[in-house]
Amino acid sequence: MKSKIALALILSGLVALLYVYKKGGFDHGYDGYSKRELPGTVDYNFHIKPILSDNCYTCHGPDANKRKAGLRLDLEETAFGELPESPGRFPIVPENPNKSSIYQHIISKDAGQLMPPPDSKLSLNAYEKRLIKKWIQQGAPFEKHWAYLPPEKSEVPKAESAEEVSGNWGNNEIDAFVLAKLGENGLRPSEKASDETLIRRISLDLTGLPPKPEKVRELLDKGADSDIPRMIDEFLSSPAYGERMTQSWLDVARYADSHGYQDDSYRTMWPWRDWVIHAFNENMPYDRFLTWQLAGDLLPGADKEQVLATAFNRNHPITQEGGVIQEEYRTNYVLDRTNTLGKGILGITLECAQCHDHKYDAITQRNYFEMFAFFNQVDEKGLQMDAVQAKNKKFFADPPFMTISREDTEGVLSFVNLGEKEKINVMVMNDSAPRTTYLLNRGEYDRPTDSVQPGTPSSILAFPDEFPKNRSGLARWLTDKDNPLTARVYVNRLWAMLFGKGIVETSGDFGVQGSLPTHPKLLDWLAVDFMEHDWDTKYLLKKIMLSATYQQKSIMRPELETADPENRLLARAPRFRMSGEMIRDYILTTSGLLNPEIGGPSVKPYQPAGLWEETNAGEDRGILTRYVPDKGEDLYRRSLYTFWKRTLPPPSMTIFDAPTRDFSEVHRQKTNTPLQALVLQNDVQVLEAARVMAQSMLTAGPDSPDLVRDVFRRILIRTPGEEELSTLNDYYHDTVELYRGNIGDAEKLVAVGEYEQRETDPAKTAALMLTAQIIYNLDETITKE
Repeated sequence: MKSKIALALILSGLVALLYVYKKGGFDHGYDGYSKRELPGTVDYNFHIKPILSDNCYTCHGPDANKRKAGLRLDLEETAFGELPESPGRFPIVPENPNKSSIYQHIISKDAGQLMPPPDSKLSLNAYEKRLIKKWIQQGAPFEKHWAYLPPEKSEVPKAESAEEVSGNWGNNEIDAFVLAKLGENGLRPSEKASDETLIRRISLDLTGLPPKPEKVRELLDKGADSDIPRMIDEFLSSPAYGERMTQSWLDVARYADSHGYQDDSYRTMWPWRDWVIHAFNENMPYDRFLTWQLAGDLLPGADKEQVLATAFNRNHPITQEGGVIQEEYRTNYVLDRTNTLGKGILGITLECAQCHDHKYDAITQRNYFEMFAFFNQVDEKGLQMDAVQAKNKKFFADPPFMTISREDTEGVLSFVNLGEKEKINVMVMNDSAPRTTYLLNRGEYDRPTDSVQPGTPSSILAFPDEFPKNRSGLARWLTDKDNPLTARVYVNRLWAMLFGKGIVETSGDFGVQGSLPTHPKLLDWLAVDFMEHDWDTKYLLKKIMLSATYQQKSIMRPELETADPENRLLARAPRFRMSGEMIRDYILTTSGLLNPEIGGPSVKPYQPAGLWEETNAGEDRGILTRYVPDKGEDLYRRSLYTFWKRTLPPPSMTIFDAPTRDFSEVHRQKTNTPLQALVLQNDVQVLEAARVMAQSMLTAGPDSPDLVRDVFRRILIRTPGEEELSTLNDYYHDTVELYRGNIGDAEKLVAVGEYEQRETDPAKTAALMLTAQIIYNLDETITKE
């Protein structure tokens, strides 16, 4: 009976919803839209353009091949011009909605005249129609896309404007912008986080590792609140900082230790990865960091470090299969470099213009192949080299490249380790094959049409005549202070690293279809300030971290659950799950297992058996097709150094949303799946870490009443509450008694892992090990808050 009643209620609800929909309740006349207050001044970029982009540009946008009725609405001159198919009529007549044909079409009751047409499944709600009407009444002012306008350092908002909301809250200019936005929405910021939370937060953000217990005690004894600037400087000067920053850049650069495609054999690119670590630790200015990677080989008197940096351009997948059409794949490699530049550095979807004019952004197919031309001169012979997989040649740990000689032939940079005389080949750039670039019909390698010269979209920034038309000139264009994207995109990415999402949520798409910035003036202020301070990454990170916005508590207050559930207005600190690499490194660090060695060849930690064999085609080629875990200290290197095979990335990291690295990624998704819990429960690395921690604690004090408390503090960097401690202590003592009656199971459990065993009580070890594993499985442990 109850199930029948429930079904009846559901069906009646669906009928009611259908009735409301047919009556125009959703997006068609619903009171919530008709009564919603319009802004005093309608802004083209933030109010009108998103409506036109979502509903009109498919048929009336930049793509000439798909344009209908000859009408283009993304440009002022065509939106105001006479309709080609209707003389005497105009799409938009400023100040006169009644004579503006697009407005008449969007409010039409005639299905044959209504725009967007009903069969498009697109529609404007009442609020959007009212916005367009008011915009036209206000003169229909057009603007260049917000992200293509050079950023400006606008006046910092006055703190007094929100005193009633905030009191005296705020540390720097960032807070003034955030506070103004909160005040506009009737919200107040959160209180400052505890010292323990801030120490852990700053350490994770700057090193990717939890702070060491002795460091936490030192900071707490001194008073972390007054010591935050020094604490930030100390973490920024740690070698682990460069590793943490490099981890994110590897996704952008699509770095891997194998070629990809079907054979997916080894490559040696780790010296480039080590150079990136070095560059971040040396705080290389971002404009120089980009210039060396894009065009280091073209710099006057280029040295081996500058040439090595250009391996960035050759991190893409490469086929070594027989029978392929070489020109097809060569073209694919150049396409990849072009797309990586677009998404990874400029934050635009250049790839959408490979086959036709961009449907939404003012980027033509010709623009695309003009960008393509910058990368089309490299001698691709180097892509067919046989890489040497060197072991234990960590020449980068000391002053870089001082023990290496260089040979540069056909796009391969060879390093010779003078201590062992072993050559290590790395693919780099070498423009030794001048070739004409053609616009490719539909983007197909074998359908060339018009020839094109290297160039850039004028909608973003025209390419200056005085710049050389090669990658060196491209790098100068990218880092020109008039370029509206480069600094904005990088600042936004660093913000996303700290806050979980950027001021522009779509970190790889600053175009018309991308998200609008939540705090546009703040983003622009930071971008200009970053350039004014010589593109200094450490300066920018410290600036953000010293803000009261960054130092807030992350607790969700009741009023925010409805006013700002996604924390877009920043009334609290974010709380989000760490990456798979950070989780593994966190566990290794807190257990005492982490090997802090910097650089060198990639290593193979534990991995379920048989996976590599399943993903390899063809005959068994030994080490290339079978996964053989390393031994000793190499098992416990940072996850940054884990061997990355494109056809099978590290499984425990993939489960936590790591990409394949087949192409550039700038922001990982964050999912929550049962497989993640199973990794934390059953992975050998987690179990071994818990065992090593338990044996370490028991060796130091087998009868200490504080064993569980100390494990808790070591993992979570805080003191447990009374209920937490009582619950975990009960579990520990109960489990000890359980294993006292079954020592065989205890001995079997504590035998996990390759790390050396210590002579400890098996029952206590197993019990404390499982207690540590419970804490490792807590949501708080794998979350940065």
